[in-house]
Amino acid sequence: MSKIFVSGVNGFLGQALSTRLLKEGHEVHGLIFHEAEPKVEGVHPHYASLLDYDRVGAILHTVQPEFIIHLAARTEVEKSFYDPIDFSTVNYSGTVNLIEKAKDLTNLKLFVFASTMETYGEVYTEAQVARDPQSLRPFNEETLQFPNAPYAVAKIACEYYLRYAGRAYNFPWTALRQTNSYGRHDNDFFVVEQIITQMLKDPKEINLGYGTPWRNFLHVSDLIELYLKLIEKSQEARGEVFCTGPDNSLKIEDLALKIAEKLDWHGCINWDMKPKRAGEIYYLNSTAEKAKRVLGWEPKISLDEGLDKTIEVWRSKL
Repeated sequence: MSKIFVSGVNGFLGQALSTRLLKEGHEVHGLIFHEAEPKVEGVHPHYASLLDYDRVGAILHTVQPEFIIHLAARTEVEKSFYDPIDFSTVNYSGTVNLIEKAKDLTNLKLFVFASTMETYGEVYTEAQVARDPQSLRPFNEETLQFPNAPYAVAKIACEYYLRYAGRAYNFPWTALRQTNSYGRHDNDFFVVEQIITQMLKDPKEINLGYGTPWRNFLHVSDLIELYLKLIEKSQEARGEVFCTGPDNSLKIEDLALKIAEKLDWHGCINWDMKPKRAGEIYYLNSTAEKAKRVLGWEPKISLDEGLDKTIEVWRSKL
């Protein structure tokens, strides 16, 4: 079994991943920013900001991990427009700090970076999406990127830094351009959980943003399996970027209707209750064909099954 260092270990994905890694018998070390206990029992905690260059270096030198899985980031895309300096500092400079200290590790087999499909940005314009969304092709690793949010710009900059480190230092890296993941149990900010919790709380009326963008969705269980596959096939993954898929995009309006049907909810949805963000992206969708070909991984949980699982989690809480 391997020694694995996870940044953002107390986050949504960090908790799910560390739980599974421990179950598989790995030794898990977690980077935690605030002075708090790990949310998953069995994780070895280490306290530091990603921006604390010397402290991060001392931790990595002590742990000597074989794998680093870098999840820590500010992830609320909409908020990045209002706080671009902090998003850029944490997400880009923090990642550079971690890479620079990790490149001196002698036992490191792979540095896995959680990138995002948001780096693709405006591949298709709003007019193209409105005219014929069914004709639009899902993105793959070769699709040109036009990042259109401070969050996305920072993430693509990290991808370029990893490529540089790979060329200059033979640094072992891979990046996942992650789809919108869902299945949270303690955060209703993101769209799937937001719709579910609002409908569960109010049988008559809910307020949402705008429903015309198209998105694809990946259940957290499938994403965790992909991270495990990267550990298993670190040599094949080295120096590669992978989209996570699945090619299952639908309009947010249709997502809300699907959830309403599952909940037998017959209330009123008030759309456009939030102002449109600058640089809104109207189509994000990707295929996992490369991950299937190179790693032998593909999503298994359908959107219907994943929504059912998420609904049950929140129904039991609320």
